[in-house]
Parts: sequence; C-alpha cells; structure tokens
Amino acid sequence: MKSMKMPSNRRILRFLTASLLLIGVLGTAYAQEPVAEPTGFIADKIIAKVDNYILLNSEFDGAFQNYLSSGGRSSQEARCGIFSQLVINKLLVAKAEIDSVVVTDLEVDNNTDQRMNMILQNSGNSPEQLERTYGKTLEQIKLELRDQIREQMLGNAMQRKITKGLNVTPAEVKRFFAKIPPDSLPFYSADVVVAQIVKKAQVSEIQKFETKKKLSEIRQRILNGEDFNELARKYSEDPSAQYNGGEMGYVGRGAMVPQYEATAFRIKEGEISQPFESQFGFHIMQLIDRRGNEYNSRHVLISAVPSKEDIGRAERYLDSLRKVIKMDSISFEDAAKKYSDDPRTKGFGGYFTDEDGGSKVSVKDMDPIVYFNIDTMKVGAVSPPITYRTDDGKDAVRILFFKEKQAPHQANLRDDWHRIQAAALAEKRDKMLSKWFAKARHDVFIKLDPAFDSCGILQ
Repeated sequence: MKSMKMPSNRRILRFLTASLLLIGVLGTAYAQEPVAEPTGFIADKIIAKVDNYILLNSEFDGAFQNYLSSGGRSSQEARCGIFSQLVINKLLVAKAEIDSVVVTDLEVDNNTDQRMNMILQNSGNSPEQLERTYGKTLEQIKLELRDQIREQMLGNAMQRKITKGLNVTPAEVKRFFAKIPPDSLPFYSADVVVAQIVKKAQVSEIQKFETKKKLSEIRQRILNGEDFNELARKYSEDPSAQYNGGEMGYVGRGAMVPQYEATAFRIKEGEISQPFESQFGFHIMQLIDRRGNEYNSRHVLISAVPSKEDIGRAERYLDSLRKVIKMDSISFEDAAKKYSDDPRTKGFGGYFTDEDGGSKVSVKDMDPIVYFNIDTMKVGAVSPPITYRTDDGKDAVRILFFKEKQAPHQANLRDDWHRIQAAALAEKRDKMLSKWFAKARHDVFIKLDPAFDSCGILQ
C-alpha cells in the first residue's frame, strides 16, 4: 500500500476561521430532515473500509451537509478534506482497538442517552413521528447512534493519547501568525466580554409536597392496574421516558445517583417505591429485576416547580449581592466564583467563553437572550436581576456584567491572542497526527472507493 498522507487542503486559514470539517456532530441523520444525495453517489454505499470499520456514503453526506449548513462552500477540495477526515477517524478507531485504548460501556451509554434526549427535544417530533420518518423503532435508532458515539469516543481517546502534553510557546504563536498573508486574515464580527452570577430558585417545602402528592397519585393508578410505561411516557420529565417508558435497563453500582441506587437495593422485585428525592427531582421507582450488583428498574420523574415567592427570594438575594458589588466590596469575578449556581461559568469568574475557552465571545455566538439584555446596557454596568430558565429547564435568576465590547476587526495578536494560540495548537496537532498517520497505516487495511481517487489520500 502506498503511504497515506494528509490532503493538500491543510491551509493555515482553515484553523483561524474554524469553518472546515465539522465532523464531530453525531446523529446528523436523525437530528435533521433527510437531505438530497449528492450527484454521483449512492446512499449507504460503502465508500471506505479501514480494517473492520466501514464508511458509508450516508455518513459522508451527513458530514458534508453539516459543513455546508455551517457556512462552508461546496468545492472538490472541501469534499476531499471531509472524506479524508472521516477516513482518518476510522483509522484512529481501528488503531485504538489495536493499542487497547478503551472507553467503558457506561460512558458510551450515558453519551447515547444524552444524545437521544437532545434529538427528541430538538427535533420537534414525537417519538412516533421519528419512527415513521426513519422507518425504525427508537430502540433501533438508539443502537445505531450508540455505534457512532462509541467510534467517536474511541477516536477522541486515541487522538488524546497521540497528542498528550502537546502545547505551543508564545514564539510559536507569533511565527504561526506571521505566516498568514495579510489579505487572508479573517475579519471578526463584534466581540463582547460578559459575565453572569446565577441563583437557582430554591423550591419551597409546599411545592415539594405538591409534587410528591402528584407522584403518589400516579403510583396509586399503577397499583390499580394502569400501565407503568404509558404513565411514564405521559408524566415523566425524564426525556428518555419517551422511548423507553421509564425503563432504565440493567446497570451496576455507581451508575445512578445515590438516592436512586439506594432505593433500588432497598425495595423488593416488583415493588413500587414511595416518592423520593434526588438532584433531578422526585421519583417513584419500580424494581423490575436484581441480579447481584446489577438491577433493572423503571421510574417516573417530576421536578418540583418553584413558586413566584421562591423566584422572588432569588431575585432579592442577587439584588443585595449586586449592591455589594457596586460598592466595590467584592469584585464581580470573585462573587461569581463564590456564589454563582452555574457550574459552567463560575470557574471562569462568571464569564461566558468561546469554544477555545476565551472570554471574548462573538456576538454571533452569544446566547441571543443574553445579548438582548446587554444590548441596552452600558459597558461596565451590572444588570438588575433577570429571571430566565437554565438549559436544563430550571427556574433561575441572574445578574449580568457587561465588561467589554470590541468593534468588528481584522485578526491581530493583541486582540485575538487566544484564538490565534488555539489555531497554532491545532496546526501543530495536525502535523503530529500526519506523522502518526504515515506510520499507523501500515498496521491496518485501507480500501477507498475509486470515486475518491482524485483526493489523493493514499499516495
């Protein structure tokens, strides 16, 4: 076999613009409507084989459509680049198995459940509509998705092993930037630096009582003969209940939150528990089967909803904190680290970050609701408390700090160091992987569809 090389489209600009090869999005075929097949290709034809792993045309088409929907331009170079990356991903997975790089079934299952929940929430379709659209049961869709997720996790683990400890020095960043022709420097839209302090509304005991009462009524309906799975689909707030009827499958110790696991090992097979609380809300659970340290169960989950008074307490708390910040008794950043309930931003002093961890976020990528709020604020201001719902649907209140706004500009080292550093690291990683590919291809069998010969991957 001829040596394998990276495609000729490894240009510096692609790393700075971050517009190429959006391959990591899983479940493309299930997350959006079916798309027309590109001319000259047949759906689900095998277009590459790497050891025991195959690449289907439908995978390639989904990745290419993802690239186009993100603003990429259709070209032969782009098609070859995406095809090459998909083949390389298969090679990473094949080598991961050869080198005994593993991901656990629990990790794969958890990621699969999260992705299925996202598909159900974002598609706008009912489970029955999804099954009709794709001619498969939700369980079949989930199994196919699981295979994709396992491959991606294995590939990512292998890539981390190859590039472990890789970094770039300031001198390398400057050399990287100096190589970019001035007329090829990307133009960035306006950037903003915004931080938040979040206070989730704490549910009162009265609201908790009402939730437990509702679950007790559902429990009694099951005891009276109604179907557990159907009631779970109707009432449970666990998104997975829409396709599994609340049944969680066999899991071992440590797989579930402590309160759930404790209940599973306390009650008898077939028994339905009284309502109990976990970090996700209130449950009733039926133990289906237990074998040693594994068990299968089904549950109904309902979250207690904060009252207006509960939300009001969170507003008053943040209003008091805002006054302390404005008096300079504590900085916004320190207050966020100490008091915020949002785990994603509190570690960064409350600041929203871009995909590379930088605090300057393009207005195009900023949460529209956040941007709508800061659009009426002056730079340096801290907003009054604002009610909103978190990504996981919880009622919360936040205050925003509008620290900085930068006008649209061409990339430069002073204003865009973090982005350029990330791009330089990406190029260095790409070169390291290229060297690895040249050696790794000797350990596997690779066969590509002749339709892609012009891409020159195996030359």
